[in-house]
Amino acid sequence: MDPGPTDPVGDGLAASLAAPLAAPLAAPLAAHRTAHLTDPWADPLGLAQALIRCASVTPEDAGAQAVLAAALEHLGFTITRLRFGAVANLFARIGTAGPHLCFAGHTDVVPPGAAPWHADPFGGELRQGVLYGRGACDMKGAIAAFVAACARHLHGGAPRGSISLLITGDEEGPALDGTTRVLDWMAAHGQIPDFCLVGEPTNPARLGEVIKIGRRGSLNARITVHGTQGHSAYPQLADNPVHRLVRAMAALTAAPLDAGTDWFEPSSLQITSLDVGNTASNVIPAAARAALNIRFNDRHSGAALTGWLRATLAQHAERFDLDVAVSGEAFLTEPAGQVDTLARAIAAATGITPRLETGGGTSDARFIARYCPVAEFGLVGASMHQADEHVPVAELRQLAEIYQAVLGAFLP
Repeated sequence: MDPGPTDPVGDGLAASLAAPLAAPLAAPLAAHRTAHLTDPWADPLGLAQALIRCASVTPEDAGAQAVLAAALEHLGFTITRLRFGAVANLFARIGTAGPHLCFAGHTDVVPPGAAPWHADPFGGELRQGVLYGRGACDMKGAIAAFVAACARHLHGGAPRGSISLLITGDEEGPALDGTTRVLDWMAAHGQIPDFCLVGEPTNPARLGEVIKIGRRGSLNARITVHGTQGHSAYPQLADNPVHRLVRAMAALTAAPLDAGTDWFEPSSLQITSLDVGNTASNVIPAAARAALNIRFNDRHSGAALTGWLRATLAQHAERFDLDVAVSGEAFLTEPAGQVDTLARAIAAATGITPRLETGGGTSDARFIARYCPVAEFGLVGASMHQADEHVPVAELRQLAEIYQAVLGAFLP
């Protein structure tokens, strides 16, 4: 479904927010101004605070993308609001020529959680040079930093080539109506970039340490082995599914899936549940269930692993059900060319040569990799999803400088 070029209600809200947002942004900028940075959007702090103050827990948008649209419209971007199901998404672009660099991110956040906070999760509170709030580092802060970088890069006029932003409200949730749907729309409308940078928090301790150039795939499987219920004193009259399931799980975990590759650690199969639900000690149950997760490198595919699971189960159980969900395939962006350009820009801005890694969980980069080369670089992720999520303001501003260097390298 093509939702149309714009969302009139959202665009109207964005326009109404532009003027009132610009004023508070001027204050934090005053302490961090250089001669050419006269645009209030050139400092990321105010926009980061405004985004955090939108309680955009997946799939709620809570006005976050209208806030972002106001900033981007001020800079001259053309905004396309894309709603799929309950999810708000945004695509923004300035320029029509190549090369085309895209920044991808998400305005949705996870809930604050049950752990106590010492700051309002949606207050955007600034204390002793540190910004607190849900999304500060994952990843409203990075979005604000990229907008600030765009403001600086565009200070001299229209860019060489094009800059775009792919922003979703469905990264922390099912990821069904977010980036993957926007990418379909982008492909249909000739908007696929030459390179995409995802602003996920990739750095363990300090900015400049790590670029993610790939991710492992992830497969979840639920298995039910069927037997014949009976009395435990008469096993010859029953077919114990627990025994069959245990033997199957032993076979699946008997040997490593692989030894890893040049860029990926070894694939891992972890049994996450074994469940019979039998409260009677003298009854052989009719069925036994298990669940497992496989994090796999680029030596495997979801389809091949599903076939292997099915074949192994068939060796130990005559009757079974296997339900598989592959949330993403493994991918790798070759560590050359555009990745080199990205690494050099980060090193020039930080003095640190970043490591190229593929570890961790999944991200929306797994969808983008189907269409164009993609890499990930953002803030330090130590506090993401935790209570009192935060980012030092100095780090937020440094990321804006890094992204500005990246824009200069890709679009000189």
